[in-house]
Amino acid sequence: MATSSRKIKWGILGTGGIAEKFATDLVHAENGELYAAGSRTKEKASSFAEKHSIPHAYGSYDELVQDPEVEAIYVATPHPFHKENVLSALNAGKAVLCEKPMTVNAKELEELVATAREKNLFLMEAMWSRFLPALIKVREWVNDGKIGEVKVVKAEFGFHIGWDPEGRLLNPALGGGALLDAGIYPVSFASMIFGPNPERLWTTAHIGETGVDEHFSILLDYGEGKTASLHGGVRLHLPNDAFIHGTKGYIHVPQFLFADQATLHVNGEEPEQFKDNRADQGISGYKFEAEEVGRALLEGKKESSIITLDESLNIMRLLDQVRAEWGLTYPFEEK
Repeated sequence: MATSSRKIKWGILGTGGIAEKFATDLVHAENGELYAAGSRTKEKASSFAEKHSIPHAYGSYDELVQDPEVEAIYVATPHPFHKENVLSALNAGKAVLCEKPMTVNAKELEELVATAREKNLFLMEAMWSRFLPALIKVREWVNDGKIGEVKVVKAEFGFHIGWDPEGRLLNPALGGGALLDAGIYPVSFASMIFGPNPERLWTTAHIGETGVDEHFSILLDYGEGKTASLHGGVRLHLPNDAFIHGTKGYIHVPQFLFADQATLHVNGEEPEQFKDNRADQGISGYKFEAEEVGRALLEGKKESSIITLDESLNIMRLLDQVRAEWGLTYPFEEK
């Protein structure tokens, strides 16, 4: 059967830094095209649209989701606003790709998942690293048993920001802290290998002056000797690598969040390296998640098999459990 050449018309909701990266990459997508952008002001939307050669610009999110030509909405706003923005898009009948984390807690995400399923609409968390060629190769190595039975996963993502208590990453009113912004990546990486439902967890965090977690450590026990050691921070530089250790060898993924390479180490054999060349083509890597959405929509699917809604929901429940261990809640959450 011939592959459809039709391209999905995308609308970008929000015009911040992550929207810039997505828009720049989307021009490389085989099955998608930039059609519209929406911001809180017409000036911001028009400036963004002009920069990325987007034909339509809207000065409100509602105008964007109501455009009948838009088929898929990429939600690029800060995570405390995801629930409202995704619901708006779903209620307008649009497919949605929402930046991670899809919401700030499981209760909010349960509502989004229920709405998408009730309306029979596509919804996916934008865990972009899952779709990078290097991590696809990693899953292939693991599934083929190259390193035997996987027993230990180690992953970390941390960076150091300046002191800005009103900024998004340190402000509890904006869902700040390391867990939701940085920690979702190592937690999702462990879920990719072991699944999202560990049997036990231990965790500790440093809660800073503003009342959010500045760095944390999590140990997950999946039974049968399978564990994941995960770390994250927003005021702490980390190497940001990931390792998967099995009974026959291990896999090393440098800078796993942005992975453009991975190395397979099998006991007694020469290492095997995979490396992609997307940087040579000017591609950051966001185009791959957009193409996954496009494939699903063109095939009539309502979610991705690479990161299902149930997995995103179980990951969010796990993050809720971690925060409960710390005694950390956000001011806008219901008590």
